[in-house]
Amino acid sequence: MTSLCVITARGGSKRIPRKNIRGFCGRPIIAYSIGAALGSGLFDEVMVSTDDEEIAGVARRYGAKVPFMRGPATSGDLATTRDVLVEVLGAYRARGREFDELCCLYPTAPFVTAAKLREAHAMLPGADTVLAVVRFSFPPQRGLVEGGGSLAWWMPECAGARSQDLPPVLHDAGQFYFCRPGRLLAGGALLGPVTRGCEVPETEAQDIDNESDWRIAEMKYERMVADGQAQG
Repeated sequence: MTSLCVITARGGSKRIPRKNIRGFCGRPIIAYSIGAALGSGLFDEVMVSTDDEEIAGVARRYGAKVPFMRGPATSGDLATTRDVLVEVLGAYRARGREFDELCCLYPTAPFVTAAKLREAHAMLPGADTVLAVVRFSFPPQRGLVEGGGSLAWWMPECAGARSQDLPPVLHDAGQFYFCRPGRLLAGGALLGPVTRGCEVPETEAQDIDNESDWRIAEMKYERMVADGQAQG
């Protein structure tokens, strides 16, 4: 069984310039993803897909491989994660290499640990996809929507329900996906018919889209270090 980890790191981040290699608690943020992947012992190859030579240099310095650069078609704002993965798999296939398992790991996911990757990988047998998920902190069933100049319950039937009586709702933590390369190459979606979630707590997940997000993420990571859940 051969396994590939692809860390997707294009150079064109607009909201946070040079986001994928910006310093985060003392190291380029991409270094944490590379370290978790290499430390997990799961992968025959850990590679970074990028269109940027500086990112490629940082990736190689921290132990990842960059056997080829990303093409123009997958370097723009409209390219999807699936597009990038299909390109990578096709490039390896053209070089005579095929993989049985694939992990897509985002470069701005410093909370991901080698242990968490191993936990998620253990959920893959019998599934098409395993991804990191986190619970909504407030039940979305009791959310409000705006329309016609007024707020109204999104799901009126849940307006009077106690939070503990509503089923938890999860969302993508934006960290990683394990999936089957053959299904992607055959046209399948990233999330397959049988998708399982590897749940992470809110303290170990954070969207990083602006400077405020970045500061919150660093505070969360520093707390993980203080609790012995991550390396400083």
